[in-house]
Amino acid sequence: MSIYINKNTKVITQGITGKTGQFHTHKCQEYANGKNCFVAGVNPKKAGESIFDIPIYGSVKEAAAQTGATVSVIYVPPAGAAEAIWEAVEANLDLVICITEGIPVRDMLIVRNKMKARQAAGGKNTLLLGPNCPGLITPDEIKIGIMPGHIHRKGRIGVVSRSGTLTYEAVAQLTEIGLGQSTAVGIGGDPINGLKHIDVMKAFNEDPETDAVIMIGEIGGPDEVEAARWVKDNMKKPVVGFIAGVTAPAGKRMGHAGALISGGDDTAQAKLEIMEACGIKTTKNPSEMAKLLKAML
Repeated sequence: MSIYINKNTKVITQGITGKTGQFHTHKCQEYANGKNCFVAGVNPKKAGESIFDIPIYGSVKEAAAQTGATVSVIYVPPAGAAEAIWEAVEANLDLVICITEGIPVRDMLIVRNKMKARQAAGGKNTLLLGPNCPGLITPDEIKIGIMPGHIHRKGRIGVVSRSGTLTYEAVAQLTEIGLGQSTAVGIGGDPINGLKHIDVMKAFNEDPETDAVIMIGEIGGPDEVEAARWVKDNMKKPVVGFIAGVTAPAGKRMGHAGALISGGDDTAQAKLEIMEACGIKTTKNPSEMAKLLKAML
């Protein structure tokens, strides 16, 4: 058991023939059960060909129909990535993971509104992870995305993070002290994205194979605060929290497009205080995340 994906998940790569898509699909194939999980690629101009023994189809709908895939991962360049997300949604997939960074905000706004309207009209609720995210991994089963597989180890701690590199930091710490991860999820740092901290926390709370969670956020936006308030009322498992950007000045964008302090609750300090008040054990030192968690178990 894990959240969202496991060793039986079948995956389509959109943008499989580009340099990034090729490189990471090959790495994912080599990890755990990847050879059996990555079953299709999509490129309308190269339909009928194959790459790494993966057949290429002209559309996501066709790829899903032919292979039974329920998840797609997107490495399409920014200009076409929002359209790629929508194509996967229209193909009724369960989960779409968009790695692409730099998608215009307006494009994401249009896609998100179309997704909401589709769901309101009774259409399938396709989950979106990202964009601008490293993906997600269930150690020793499957990795979908760009994270380094070798630092992960099967365990019972969930990780959810807006920052890619801090996801790896938390994971490496957990592996080092012998705890390991149930699933690690990078939700991405764009202002308009799919799954939020709160959605992933709900999934971890319901997962019988996750005992505790490390939640990593950053300055900008209300997501961490909303998740913390939900944790206070609902979470049955210990949570350790870290917020990146304690020294960030207001109004200056730090790294991610969404990492911008606009209001009082957007600062790292304000988020940490609210998280503490909601029963989440926080640290200002990212090197202490796993140790802090181990002390709570």
